[in-house]
Amino acid sequence: MKLPLFQIDAFTARPFAGNPAAVVPLDAPLPDDVMQAMAAEHNLSETAFVLRESADWRLRWFTPKAEVEMCGHATLATAYVLARELGQRPPFTFHTLSGPLVVEAGGPRFILDFPARLSEAATPPAGLAAALGAAPREVHRARDWICVMQSPEEVAALTPNHAALAALPGTERVIVTAAGGDGVDITSRFFAVKVGVPEDPVTGTAHVQLVPFWAARLGRKSLVCRQASARGGTLWCEWRGDRVRMAGDAVLYAKGEIHLPG
Repeated sequence: MKLPLFQIDAFTARPFAGNPAAVVPLDAPLPDDVMQAMAAEHNLSETAFVLRESADWRLRWFTPKAEVEMCGHATLATAYVLARELGQRPPFTFHTLSGPLVVEAGGPRFILDFPARLSEAATPPAGLAAALGAAPREVHRARDWICVMQSPEEVAALTPNHAALAALPGTERVIVTAAGGDGVDITSRFFAVKVGVPEDPVTGTAHVQLVPFWAARLGRKSLVCRQASARGGTLWCEWRGDRVRMAGDAVLYAKGEIHLPG
């Protein structure tokens, strides 16, 4: 069996930045274990599998270790492939484990409409500060831990102990963040070693949590957000009550063909 394969750099306008995702368009469903094995073979933070369903699309995402319920950058990458490589016209409605997700075209960018996730102050697990290598100013919890640091420079300089993070209970995903940054409203990084992603380069699902958090604090609903990983990426976000809209660029890095047995 032969399947098309695209590798897209998402939340960036140039190659070798943003977050790379593999996108595999399907004509028929694949077994879960085959999709998981393919994601492990690709060894990117996410592989997206997209299947046409009438006027809409079925979309699933796999890390090298597990299927996830929501992924921003691989959704952006999928919309890019459908629109720019396969000649489909946005908007796209994707049916996912998180419900229907809509992606629109906004000039050269794509705009994702995702459910917002609110946070509240929380007591972090013992050892979190030591594993991060710095003590957060405060800690909150939405789906993930949100660790507020003193400055964007401190966020960028962190060198966490990933093995120590993986050993802590209840720390599948950790966001570190601060207000400000070079020309942006907020800066963040994202660590998820327990699901096979020690540091995710640019994370849409982190921003459905960060945007409501910072919008309330900064007193404005539109935010320019920078994820300060080694690759780095930028998101133009807006908080709309129970939704977060995230706009981003994407660029094709590679396309080819997968050869599966049978």
